[in-house]
Amino acid sequence: MVIKESVDFSGIEKALDFIDVQLDKIRLEKKEKARARLLCEEVMSSLISHAQVSSEKNMVVRMRKWLGDTSVEISVPGSAYDFSKSLELGTGFTSDEIDSDTEDAIRGIILRSFASDLKYHNQTGVNSVRLTVVRSNKKQLYYTLSAMLLALVLGLAMKTICPESITDVLSSNILSPIKTMFMNSLKMVVAPVVFFSIISAFGQFGNLSEIGKIGAKVLVLYLFTTVIATFVGISIGYISDIARDTSIALAPSSGTVSSQTFNISIVDMIVSIVPNNFIAPFFESNMLQLIFIATLCGIASSMIGSEGKTITNFFVGANELFLKITTIIIKVMPIAVFCSILSLVLTTGIATLLPVLKICGLFVFGLIIMMAIYILFLLLFSRLNPIFFVKKYGPVMLEVASTASSNASLPLNMSTCEKKLGISSRVYSLSLPLGATMNMDGTCVYLGVIALALAKLYGV
Repeated sequence: MVIKESVDFSGIEKALDFIDVQLDKIRLEKKEKARARLLCEEVMSSLISHAQVSSEKNMVVRMRKWLGDTSVEISVPGSAYDFSKSLELGTGFTSDEIDSDTEDAIRGIILRSFASDLKYHNQTGVNSVRLTVVRSNKKQLYYTLSAMLLALVLGLAMKTICPESITDVLSSNILSPIKTMFMNSLKMVVAPVVFFSIISAFGQFGNLSEIGKIGAKVLVLYLFTTVIATFVGISIGYISDIARDTSIALAPSSGTVSSQTFNISIVDMIVSIVPNNFIAPFFESNMLQLIFIATLCGIASSMIGSEGKTITNFFVGANELFLKITTIIIKVMPIAVFCSILSLVLTTGIATLLPVLKICGLFVFGLIIMMAIYILFLLLFSRLNPIFFVKKYGPVMLEVASTASSNASLPLNMSTCEKKLGISSRVYSLSLPLGATMNMDGTCVYLGVIALALAKLYGV
């Protein structure tokens, strides 16, 4: 959606009033509104100072809304110039220069401080600057859902029109390799993210007793919710009638159903947490062993003393590095989802896809039940208003839903806990990395639903 207002160069106040009205409609916070107005005023001054000499002095202001983002675009006729230099006007001036160039210097400081939000371009003799006022956390979700829908529509159309030989070549040589590369890139960063995030958490504590108190409470809560999530997943999978009226060839006659029994020893599982090799858990992405090693390293670094600060700073820097790498990888997720769904439709067809969609619906139903349980916990144990919590924490939940990765959402999660929920960094710096690897309630629901639903489809 685009809303436009045109004014002459003397109507800057009118243009700013137009921007104020539009920002009020999106209920922007007072502080953010004042920042946006100040930036728009400075951008207008910069563009007007480079405007072409003409009797028809016209400035166009547009408010754009797209996928939750809101931006202000200001356009003024004029020849192209280096807008980035205007961001540097506030650097390198002396006290004598301040008296004569105060206005330009202050403008440069303001523009330079928010350079990442400003995009300049010149087209057909018009200078334009776009200021992003609101960045939506739902954009990734919108892109992912759009990619899924487009893949379904395109896949069904190609399945009908294109020969099978062409679709097979497309799937095996283009779609499947892209999907595989994306999954490999995620697997590549999982081990470093888990390892460095947990070690970095130990640097937030002054002594080990604080870690023990918070860690014990966190682990008990995680164990409790994991048991509940497992129960929810198994219950939904057990009572579902996913196999009824499903006419696909998944009966035992289409393959061999194994009746092999596995003996699982709790003692062996506990013993396997301690690795016999420091490097192997990284190559195998063994989460429990990685957590054990990270915990030992975190405790040891906190016991070294003043020399340990250098080591801790290294771990913190490495943690930020790999979290940033993860967010970069996640940005291409819509492309990977598109290729994955399109490949699935081309190789299996709609007959097999419908039962898969039914199973996905059961999984989403299980997630809704878990959300209701979390809200109940907030009411009973924390005495918090669930509406207030969901309003503040909603963007993080949408981010996790769109990326399907707790580790990829750690940066936004930590920022929201500190800035919007007021949670101490000592709490979230330990609980969030642990929860992203040990408290996968969504996975518990998923495994229960998928295992039993597939068993019914196969007639087991």
